[in-house]
Amino acid sequence: MTKRSKLTRIFLSRITAFQLRVFNTVLQNRARPGLSHVKPVAVRATLGDAVYRELRDALSVGRFDPGEALTIGAISDAFNTSHMPAREALRRLVAEGALEVGTSGSAKVPSVDARRLDDITEARVLLERRATELAVVQASAEDLTEIDRLARIHAEIANHRDVYDMLLKNRRFHFAIYRASHSAVLPPLIESLWLQYGPYMRLLSDHLNAAREQGGHGVYAEGHRRIVAAIRAGDAEAAADAIEADIRRTRFEMQEPLRALAG
Repeated sequence: MTKRSKLTRIFLSRITAFQLRVFNTVLQNRARPGLSHVKPVAVRATLGDAVYRELRDALSVGRFDPGEALTIGAISDAFNTSHMPAREALRRLVAEGALEVGTSGSAKVPSVDARRLDDITEARVLLERRATELAVVQASAEDLTEIDRLARIHAEIANHRDVYDMLLKNRRFHFAIYRASHSAVLPPLIESLWLQYGPYMRLLSDHLNAAREQGGHGVYAEGHRRIVAAIRAGDAEAAADAIEADIRRTRFEMQEPLRALAG
């Protein structure tokens, strides 16, 4: 037996079973140093993502009033979580421009004005036209089936669902098109603009409710059918024109609520 082996036996005979387990763990981590610092995924991280997604969807369809304060405490109570997931969700939404920094750890929904709405609208037209043009070229058969399915769902819910559900289905229809562009850049940029559009959608919700009750929702459903038809026909320009018409129609419908707010 070598001198080194003898010393190892003496050392191992003197340590406790617990110490031996620790020693073995250290040796295992040395065998894979790139993972030695990694810990199991915390539940908090999963909750943070879930809270963020729920708030993002709610903001994008206008569930919050312009200028409304969102506190960490209120959000954590609503989602039945600790403060950490709520704080992380607010931080991400502030970074994306969907919320503004408030006071005492809160955030608030941005206020609205016609000039900013026009600015967001023009940016949406540019990006969403391009994403639609790409979708006409890049969409797979599965993409087309999903786009068509979501257009039909949006049209069918008009008479028996609330306005926020209708707006959420509208959002899903649009983003099925933008994802079909298979661009890694355009959909996240467009989503950021939709989040900033949220406070204006809140102003529009009462108007859309009245229009839905009077059958006025049909113009939006018909617009979606034109979009789907153009995509299926491979007509990129017609599809982009139909998307732009949809965006500008929504902007036009906001004129009255903005005037009422200003008055």
